[in-house]
Amino acid sequence: MSKFEFKLPDIGEGVAEGEIVNWLVNEGDSVTENQEMVEVMTDKATVTIGAPKTGTVAERRFKVGDTVPVGDVLVVLEVSGGDGAAPAAPAPAAKAAAAAAPPATAETTVASAVGDLRETLPGMSKPTAAASDYFTDKPLAAPATRKLARELGVDLKTVAPSGSAGRVTREDVERASSGGRAAPATNSAHAAPASAAVPAPHAEAPRLVSRDTDERVPVRGMRKRIWENMARSKHTAAHFHYIDEVNVGELVSVRDRFKAHAERSNVKLTFLPFLVKAVVAALKRHPRLNSVVDEAAMEHVIRHNYDIGIAISTDAGLMVCALREADRLSIVEIAKEIERLGSAAKSGKVQKEDLGGTSFTISSLGKLGGLMAPPIINYPEVAIMGVHAMKRKPVVKGDQIVIGDVMNLSFSFDHRIIDGDVGAAFAQEIIGYLEQPDRLLVEMS
Repeated sequence: MSKFEFKLPDIGEGVAEGEIVNWLVNEGDSVTENQEMVEVMTDKATVTIGAPKTGTVAERRFKVGDTVPVGDVLVVLEVSGGDGAAPAAPAPAAKAAAAAAPPATAETTVASAVGDLRETLPGMSKPTAAASDYFTDKPLAAPATRKLARELGVDLKTVAPSGSAGRVTREDVERASSGGRAAPATNSAHAAPASAAVPAPHAEAPRLVSRDTDERVPVRGMRKRIWENMARSKHTAAHFHYIDEVNVGELVSVRDRFKAHAERSNVKLTFLPFLVKAVVAALKRHPRLNSVVDEAAMEHVIRHNYDIGIAISTDAGLMVCALREADRLSIVEIAKEIERLGSAAKSGKVQKEDLGGTSFTISSLGKLGGLMAPPIINYPEVAIMGVHAMKRKPVVKGDQIVIGDVMNLSFSFDHRIIDGDVGAAFAQEIIGYLEQPDRLLVEMS
């Protein structure tokens, strides 16, 4: 028997640490390869990590509630044969994060209440790796990309990724299918430094006097990430807000016509997929909004793919899942993907490929939408859209006042990057698509 030290792997773009939520095995237990061992919360997702080998749990290095830096030994296994060496080199995302980020701290992996911030930011160079360094038994790829790979008969494990943090894209699969095997394009991604966190306050917080009737609840896990990054976003991005109402009568009519069609595919068609399509169409006309900021390099990083963040309410707090390649999906496909992401988020079983890498976020309060509630930017993105409840109210149609379907949209922009007129034009573009949804069909690329 030999000792095998299993280190916490990289489990998301730019993640530097995770919090132990629950151990599923005890010291002395026998485990088989891939058997679930421990639940770890990183930023705003709880991920179950399986055993890398068959063996016996000799030592658990951390207890529930501890924060574990990526690369630290998580558990020691006794295994048969072998030399007990540490696992192979981490995936590209882990290597990039380790090379670019300072030692992990509690600030390294904070996440917004409206977004998953495990974003590996472009803008700084890193050593170029050989294409073979990127191949892995568990390649990162969006569900749509995996489906394409199956259709084309491409093994994702043999495809050199060009996406951020080693993600395989549709283009990579298509290139591999046609016989190409080019190395990944140079992706100047790096993890945002921990030093870009919340500035120190100018004065000490007031001393709280406890009372006998007080109940103290530790701020941990997802709520801790929300706590930290809400402050980061508000102290870093210069928020300005834009709010307007939308007459969505035509959109209601279109959705009602196609609702039955979607149901035949076992898909519940809400208004959110139409909102996603309108956002993507507007982003194509205003590409500066489809972006993130690299604080350390003082660079504005414009994305040319459309991975849209969808804020999802869970029992543990608000999190954002990534709707990959939204520009390539149909309305029904978007609805199906949102349904899948929502189910995974609420059950706490989101996959790492469904998190991070977004460049614009949509946060919907649904029936609780109220009049307005400007959301906080999903830092390091530069804009976010809040969707409010649809209401029946008087609207002007020609020279008449009639009852119409109206909803409010609230936008927040980072004024360091987005000027007021640019933000307003972008918002009006979205409103135009929602008030005349046929434009989405006419202008769809």
